[in-house]
Amino acid sequence: MRKFFGTSVVAVSAAAMLALAGCGSGRDGDSDSGGEAAKGFAANSLIGVALPAKTSENWVLAGDLFTNGLKEAGFQADVQYAGASTTVADQQAQITAMTTKGAKVIVIGATDAAQLSTQVAAAHAAGAKVIAYDRLITNTPDLDYYVAFDNFKVGQLQGQALLDGMKAKKPNGPYNIELFSGSPDDNNAGVFFNGAMDVLKPEIDKGNVVVASGQKDVKQTAIQGWKAEGAQARMDQLLTSTYGNKELDGVLSPNDTLARAILTSVKGAGKPIPVVTGQDSEVESVKSIVAGEQYMTINKDTRNLVKETINMVKALQAGDKPQVNDTESYNNGSKVVDTFLLPPVAVTKANAAEAYANDPKLAPLTK
Repeated sequence: MRKFFGTSVVAVSAAAMLALAGCGSGRDGDSDSGGEAAKGFAANSLIGVALPAKTSENWVLAGDLFTNGLKEAGFQADVQYAGASTTVADQQAQITAMTTKGAKVIVIGATDAAQLSTQVAAAHAAGAKVIAYDRLITNTPDLDYYVAFDNFKVGQLQGQALLDGMKAKKPNGPYNIELFSGSPDDNNAGVFFNGAMDVLKPEIDKGNVVVASGQKDVKQTAIQGWKAEGAQARMDQLLTSTYGNKELDGVLSPNDTLARAILTSVKGAGKPIPVVTGQDSEVESVKSIVAGEQYMTINKDTRNLVKETINMVKALQAGDKPQVNDTESYNNGSKVVDTFLLPPVAVTKANAAEAYANDPKLAPLTK
């Protein structure tokens, strides 16, 4: 079982691997571990959606998709974003307000996964079902469902792409790299990092890959709030302190926003562009990949993630149990949460046209 609680990851059992193997290909992985289904509710009921600050294109897109998709399904939609501050107070207040207004389901993309247990408990006590969207909410037995991409796999894909990209540029190592991770209040940040280190650590232990700064711990590599300026400042410092006479071959970046900030720092220092990973398929990063600068990103199609979440809401409205495909892997510290996982896709310049062929926004950028 993977235990996604804080930043710890426990080995995946054979049963969990079988469940993950069905990700995206089947919808018959239901179990009774999440308890009885809701009794159903009126088709025009209020559905709350609490999202974090608009720090990436995907969060902005998610809000629009939830607003339109829930209305098209006949629900009343209350979609809220937290403020730009790093505190969770905005989101706590928004979830409380949604509960007070009688929301039947509250979907939460957590600002701080460890500080919402009180609000989730109150929502549950009021009869609402709670779905964690993209980020697992921790330390609460009152979370009903989780819908996300396989974020440990995201990290593994990033780690492997980093190795592949460096080898393609320079066939023989050792390779000097630096590690970046996301905001420490985002449960996914540790999951991405641990997934990447699952691939990178064996090469580091062999001496084939060297973290020249020595900063290998997730706490040393974290960028508070996923802020671009934080990543650029840290990269500036690393270049000054460590890479005066050394070549930087690669940088593990957990998402596209930080990847572009890292590249800005490297170019500003007049250094050769290293292999840099990313995630989220942001427009500017896809352009950068096609131009041969950022090496890769991860395609996690927000349209599909929102669609699956709304499918869960529809099932609950009808009095049915939402279908899930993983009932063993996601322990939030209080319970194993019934989960629906979608598969992420690694994208480089070589497969960008194929990966975005059905995306009207990104497909034109790859031609």
